[in-house]
Amino acid sequence: MAHPLTPEIEALKSSLEHKGVKYALASYVDIHGMGKAKMVPLAHLGQMMAGSELFTGAALDGVPQEISDEEVAAMPDPASATVLPWKPEVAWFASDLYLKGQPFEACCRTILKQMLAKAAAMGFTFNLGIETEFFMLKENADGSFGPVSDRDHLAKPCYDLPSLLDNAPWLSELVEYMNQLGWDVYSFDHEDANGQFETDFAYSDALTMADRLTFFRLMVKEIARKHGYFASFMPKPFGDRTGSGAHYNMSLADIQTGQNLFEDPDDPRGCKLSKLGYQFIAGVLRHAKAICAVTCPTVNSYKRLLRQGSMSGFTWAPVYICYGNNNRTNMLRIPLAGGRVECRAADIATNPYLGAAMILAAGLEGIAEGIDPGDPHTENMYNYSLADLQAMGIDMLPRTLQEAIDAFEADSLSQAVMGPLMYQTYIDFRRREWEEYHTHISDWEIKRYLKFF
Repeated sequence: MAHPLTPEIEALKSSLEHKGVKYALASYVDIHGMGKAKMVPLAHLGQMMAGSELFTGAALDGVPQEISDEEVAAMPDPASATVLPWKPEVAWFASDLYLKGQPFEACCRTILKQMLAKAAAMGFTFNLGIETEFFMLKENADGSFGPVSDRDHLAKPCYDLPSLLDNAPWLSELVEYMNQLGWDVYSFDHEDANGQFETDFAYSDALTMADRLTFFRLMVKEIARKHGYFASFMPKPFGDRTGSGAHYNMSLADIQTGQNLFEDPDDPRGCKLSKLGYQFIAGVLRHAKAICAVTCPTVNSYKRLLRQGSMSGFTWAPVYICYGNNNRTNMLRIPLAGGRVECRAADIATNPYLGAAMILAAGLEGIAEGIDPGDPHTENMYNYSLADLQAMGIDMLPRTLQEAIDAFEADSLSQAVMGPLMYQTYIDFRRREWEEYHTHISDWEIKRYLKFF
């Protein structure tokens, strides 16, 4: 039986039919930020939009439910409707999870929406742009894997033109799709590791950007599969190459006028950032270790956060809790034009809903308390010893997932953002991941110790 349609949903259904859409996906993310969904014929769009699609939480990572619990329902956001460019008979909807008719407290998207509502109550819109770094690889006959191009072998492959051109077929398809969706890609390039690429596209409000990153990862994987390759969003798949970041570029705008409140061309510190922007930075630095548990969420993430470990000579990843001007050795960077803050302590495995929620909460605390972060660091932070940094009052970012989760658990901001249920779920899930990793004996250990002792 068809569900009665509101005028809004009737108009949406008509628009999708006109575009040739036959099916709709009610999609949401698990604790990893990975998409899950059910597909519904467009004739039943009305009931899907009313929450007809139910999911057993116990079957998913990080959804704190038992087998005996009532299912959660996906409530699609009409504004998120996106026709799949590579499969135009299907439309994708980002959804919130509901339980017994109420927002489910462990829904990642809902957690971000709650923080955005807090920002709105303070008069702010949180704008976000995420730089997408990832690997495009092919499997070899011997079971190994490597870059698509046989010319992609330089020790310093960043911006390599031949490799970029060799990858143009799938890259141009990706960029065409992104622009078809209205994302406004303004740059894409070969990054600092072999087989690694980055796309940069226009910022948006944080909820839209989180939805877009979720969709982006799906889209890249589908394009890769079509071309006979595979895309990896693992933070650091190669020990001797640079890892993949997902730098969060952030600003607050006036909710009424849209004016960027982080801009100040007369900034006495020379970074073209406003007092409000500096206060935001101070809040993020205060909670950096806890934030790291969410923006760098895997065991592998912390093999990216090193000063050295790349054939190119640099990892380009932050190690210390500090900020600076247009200086990529800081955790927080203020790009040359000012008016925004870039968090470099985020990798491409991030769950953007939880990551954005944690960073926003910390930044708003800094504003509410009027904290000042001190002067920006303009020097190469990689050159300082630990003793130098301690004398400067600068601490290190967590070095392992275990350290990050310890910091997350100890920081009161974490529970305030996540709520009691997701807070404990996140801790328990990541601790299990760490323990599973910690019990694994690696090839490196066998090679080094088995016959040594």
